[in-house]
Amino acid sequence: MRRTTVLGLLVLAGALPVVKAQPPAANAPKVIDAEKVRDNLWVLRGGGGNTAVFVTANGVTVVDAKNPGWGKPVLDKIKELTPKPVTTLINTHTHGDHVSGNVEFPATVEVIAQENTKANMEKMKIFADNNNAGMAKKTFKDRMTLGSGADQVDLYYFGRGHTNGDAWVVFKALRIVHAGDIFAGKQVPLIDEANGGSMLEMPTTLMNAYNGLKDVDMIINGHSVAQTAMSDLKEYAEFNQDLVAWMQEQLKAGKTPEQAAAEWKLPAKYKGYNPAVGALFGGLAGRIQTLANEMKK
Repeated sequence: MRRTTVLGLLVLAGALPVVKAQPPAANAPKVIDAEKVRDNLWVLRGGGGNTAVFVTANGVTVVDAKNPGWGKPVLDKIKELTPKPVTTLINTHTHGDHVSGNVEFPATVEVIAQENTKANMEKMKIFADNNNAGMAKKTFKDRMTLGSGADQVDLYYFGRGHTNGDAWVVFKALRIVHAGDIFAGKQVPLIDEANGGSMLEMPTTLMNAYNGLKDVDMIINGHSVAQTAMSDLKEYAEFNQDLVAWMQEQLKAGKTPEQAAAEWKLPAKYKGYNPAVGALFGGLAGRIQTLANEMKK
């Protein structure tokens, strides 16, 4: 999966350390593909992280709004799917390829995020440059419920991982959760230390989610083109636990993060995982350095 290029665009919104990435031409067509998951749920792909569109009796709930300049294309695509207005926008975390499109949503849309994510969003240049349009106005700490019955959406926070504010968005009646980038896909985790992410706590947070998300069958991942099952979440937690244990062994053996990263190989038992680790967040050496920093605390 080609997530390095997509995620590299986060720097446009000032959310991440600068990495070398070539953004698309300003006049390139903004193409969004809509995948129908259920009669009232779609996943929009292209232009950043996966966006969920959940049609309720009274309006549309959207999860994540993609890269800068992609808010209007998201709204235009939604109009092709339903005549109902967008009423709610939920952000899974602070990164530019998930929140930048917020600034193009109507002021009538209620924007919701975990409380740490709002604090992180308040530091982003894109919101300062747009008079705080699209900023989260409502927050939650550990859990929040929106609506009821077939329209119910449950928001959960299980701990630090990708950032310190990763929300899990559950469409209860559909038994589906949007996980954002704390489970972007089957790969080495994306850990943003600058926004409170934790390599050390990642395995526990993932297992907390696996144990805490009841009556959920399917996961919409942050960037994967295929949905995953709850059994995949358990395996991903175990993958991260094995990865952290290996990192700790390497550090205790006196190796630098760069030396350890050069020797790492994807364990054979994790068949189907992407073995490549891009440069984002310092590559694998960056994840190891994050863990080393945490172990010193």
